[in-house]
Amino acid sequence: MRRDGLDRLIDASANRAREGVRVLEDLARFVLDDRNLAGDLKAARHEIAGAVSDLGVRGVAARDTAGDVGTSIGTDAEYERPGIVAVAEAAGGRATEAVRALEEIAKTVSEATTSAARLESMRYRLYDLAAATVAGLSRGRPVGWRVQVLLTGSACRRPWREVLAEVVAGGADAVQVREKDLDPAALLERVRAVVEVARPAGVAVIVNDRADVAAAAEADGVHLGQDDLPVEVARRVVGRLGIVGGSSHTLDEAARLAAAGCDYAGIGRFAASGTKPGATAGGADFVRAFVATHASMPHLVIGGVGPSNVGDVIAAGGRGVAVCESVCGAEDPAAVVADLRLRLQHAVAEDLAAADAVDAPGRADADATAGSGAS
Repeated sequence: MRRDGLDRLIDASANRAREGVRVLEDLARFVLDDRNLAGDLKAARHEIAGAVSDLGVRGVAARDTAGDVGTSIGTDAEYERPGIVAVAEAAGGRATEAVRALEEIAKTVSEATTSAARLESMRYRLYDLAAATVAGLSRGRPVGWRVQVLLTGSACRRPWREVLAEVVAGGADAVQVREKDLDPAALLERVRAVVEVARPAGVAVIVNDRADVAAAAEADGVHLGQDDLPVEVARRVVGRLGIVGGSSHTLDEAARLAAAGCDYAGIGRFAASGTKPGATAGGADFVRAFVATHASMPHLVIGGVGPSNVGDVIAAGGRGVAVCESVCGAEDPAAVVADLRLRLQHAVAEDLAAADAVDAPGRADADATAGSGAS
């Protein structure tokens, strides 16, 4: 047992905490452009430094990277991040776990009892700041989508601009501009018009097939078919923060999308539809297979989905849908979108409640082991 062990532990935990908060701070500053959140995270980072200083340890003087037995211990998951939201989640977890370690060690130092309470309060605040960062990054990102509407003028019962306004009012997470018959110039004009309406409401705009038009119109991303640009090429066109989605009709196609780093997969066809009348429906079986194989990949079940069968989508494990005719052709598009979103969101809430119920015994045991400071 090394006599400088506690000094080294405190130094390492302080570094991890500050590094994790710094990642969150930079995401809030440069990606979210959220001045208040970035400021709160910066203040938290400096407060960690102050709390560690109060512990009276040697800090850098105790550091021994060469002698650290943990430097060679790692997992493959440490080098994989499926998206920017996962980066924030990992940074938040790293920061709060490190602060918890500092808090527990502070309890052993009699003159640092106030530091333990200070670190505990900071840990709770970091939970909230990390959650706010993740929530900010999730808005407009596929991980939080429940309803994407494929806006196609020919499928609209009313003028497409009216349908768009209704879709936004109903709570759609994304609008995919799908106009196969428009030339590039007309498509560009259409996408810009959609962006002008959707973006102020926080609704993402995706362009079907055309990465170049998506980039020119400053849309949020592109949706690729099997015969379109490869995912890697499309990402270079729309930018690293642009969303790239892709269609998958088989598990092999889904695996290729996942391996290429696609942000979400459109999975189907779920049922017969007028958009692609000749396509074979994969139904609930394919949805179940996809969810079982690619549980962490955001998905949108597509093809003939609407209020009459969204319950079947949910029962199969689908938690997001891409819809066209059932919304664009509806008398009240806003009501249809709101209904679909509410039912899907309810299913997600039930998933989270079930997961909490499974995890509760483990958390209770961990808190009991940690002692009176656990929460």
